[in-house]
Amino acid sequence: MLTDIKRTDLFCDYYSRWIAIYKEGAIRDVTMNKYRLTQSWLQKLIPHTPLCELTRVAYQQLLNDYAEHHERQTTMDFHHQLKGAILDAVDEGLIDRDPTRKAIVKGKPPKSKKPKYLNQFELHKLLGELNLGAELNWDWLILLIAKTGLRFSEAIALTPRDFDFAHQVVSVNKTWDYKGGSGFVPTKNRSSMRKVELDWQMIIQFSELTKALPPDDPIFISGPIYNSTANAILERRCVKAGVPIISVHGLRHTHASLLLFAGVSIASVARRLGHASINTTQKTYLHIIQELENKDVDLVMRSLSSLI
Repeated sequence: MLTDIKRTDLFCDYYSRWIAIYKEGAIRDVTMNKYRLTQSWLQKLIPHTPLCELTRVAYQQLLNDYAEHHERQTTMDFHHQLKGAILDAVDEGLIDRDPTRKAIVKGKPPKSKKPKYLNQFELHKLLGELNLGAELNWDWLILLIAKTGLRFSEAIALTPRDFDFAHQVVSVNKTWDYKGGSGFVPTKNRSSMRKVELDWQMIIQFSELTKALPPDDPIFISGPIYNSTANAILERRCVKAGVPIISVHGLRHTHASLLLFAGVSIASVARRLGHASINTTQKTYLHIIQELENKDVDLVMRSLSSLI
């Protein structure tokens, strides 16, 4: 309990108890691990700071010290994970005033990032280099994600029973815990549970590939599975195809980008990707949406000029 916490107790101890009470069991393990990582940084940076001494200056120095080792966005996440606990401590009278108020978030310059997605021509070249044999393999997984936009953990959790070939859809109703090794786990959120339409080629291909497999066993898993293995194979295929190297998650971005450029509505793309909110889709693909809006302006102007 937090009721026996005193103002003189260490902030890192308070934070550890706070995440145990408010976060443990309420959030996904991957998110919980981020809170625990934040806790480990508190023990490195301010192991002896009591709650009563967490002033605005002390908190800003904490952010500055963390920012020396991380990019600005990572520092922003660190700040947000601390703020909830700190505001609770302020409400309980353990800290006099909110030390996070007007905090300045800094960070190292971002590293050069890999391209997030391929254009339609590049994707076509990549898919032409896949080794699609008579049995399921990593290349079939790459094709499936490219054509459905599924998350890696969703795709590797698919079983033959999840495919409804008569209605040309695949049901996403679980994920595979490839990091923790605990097997099937719930989807990221309720919106992630969805039915994704498949094209007729995928229907024919996967009906043949899965017909002899156990109905409730994951079709891509026969032992330990790692995201890094899939990324390594995808990288080799990208190099062979002569296209920018992207990650498996980049295939999801590629899928969404092609749909948006094809004129599919943001709402439909959000549903297909399993986003909890259209705002997530808009934020993730803002650059594409802005480019499409510029094309819309040109189209409006051409339409109006033709009226005279």
